[in-house]
Amino acid sequence: MRLIRPLYVVRLSALLLGVSVCVPSGVDAQTRSSAKKASTTKTHAATAKKPVAKKPAYSASTAKTRKARLARARAAAKAREAARVRVAAAALKEAMTPRFRTDESGSLVPDLRAAAAIAFNPETGEVLWQENGQAKRPIASITKVMTALVFLEDNPDLTQHITVERSDTYAASTTYLRTNDRIALNDVLHLALIPSDNAAARALARVSHGGTASFVERMNEKAIELGLENTTFADPSGLNAANMSSAYDLSRLISYASSDERIASIMRIQRHTVQTNRRTISFNNTNKLLAGGEVDVMAGKTGFISKAGYCLATLLRLPQSQQTVAVVVLGAQSNTGRFWETRHLFNWLTERATVLFKQQDQIQQVP
Repeated sequence: MRLIRPLYVVRLSALLLGVSVCVPSGVDAQTRSSAKKASTTKTHAATAKKPVAKKPAYSASTAKTRKARLARARAAAKAREAARVRVAAAALKEAMTPRFRTDESGSLVPDLRAAAAIAFNPETGEVLWQENGQAKRPIASITKVMTALVFLEDNPDLTQHITVERSDTYAASTTYLRTNDRIALNDVLHLALIPSDNAAARALARVSHGGTASFVERMNEKAIELGLENTTFADPSGLNAANMSSAYDLSRLISYASSDERIASIMRIQRHTVQTNRRTISFNNTNKLLAGGEVDVMAGKTGFISKAGYCLATLLRLPQSQQTVAVVVLGAQSNTGRFWETRHLFNWLTERATVLFKQQDQIQQVP
């Protein structure tokens, strides 16, 4: 019996054997025509429109139900927001309400929420009030007070311009500076003390005392010279939680630093503008006590990292007695809290000034 092979088998066999096979044109055309029809059929099937499912028609009662449900959801959201506002307002009111406690002598003294705080008389060296005043804690950007002191003792030319480097801005957290900015040292000092610019503090250390490592060594030497027994530094910005001190040490540090009017005058500026080679930079002071005008701030520096909490070291002048007092608050629970607690201490000191400073005058007169 004769076998009839499919056309494609014949062609494949011939191709493998290197033989030319002639196929009748009629057969080849018929094959191509069949393939074309099959392809056309598939294309029509693929492009055929699929039936579109009709959306269910909502009745008037269904629409009314949906509208009522939406109204209830909006009302519930509004009620939750109102409750949140009431809770926040109550918390703020509580934080702003002065609290007092009775000390060992039976006198009412401030009861603060901060981890540590102190009121210190820099003229006599006496502690007027304290709570954990000797406790050693991270101090965050209050570090920059010592940075400014050590930088200025090197007698720098403040008109000199420096170039900001990548090491200054890297992971700086808070900075207005950019790598390759050209800026005067005086402006860098303002950036470090007013908006607490971390890159600025790093730049000051890098160009002074032979570099950052030597600069930090000098910061620790200066702390020893000033008798700050609970104070150690690991970097010039305060980002390192190893920068440690106590409220007592910081009250002495802010008092000493304020004797340099170059530092004190900068720390009193509420808003300032500096110029780099590429742009103008304007910034506000992080010390919000300056804006209120209720407290006579002679100098002050804020600080915050998560391990330190909200910190503030200030030198204040009492309104009637004109006495100078250093007030330090460490580890406050909020940004607002550190200012309210400082103001609370300020008000208490103002009311008690006659008694407090009269007692200290008597102590000083005792031979």
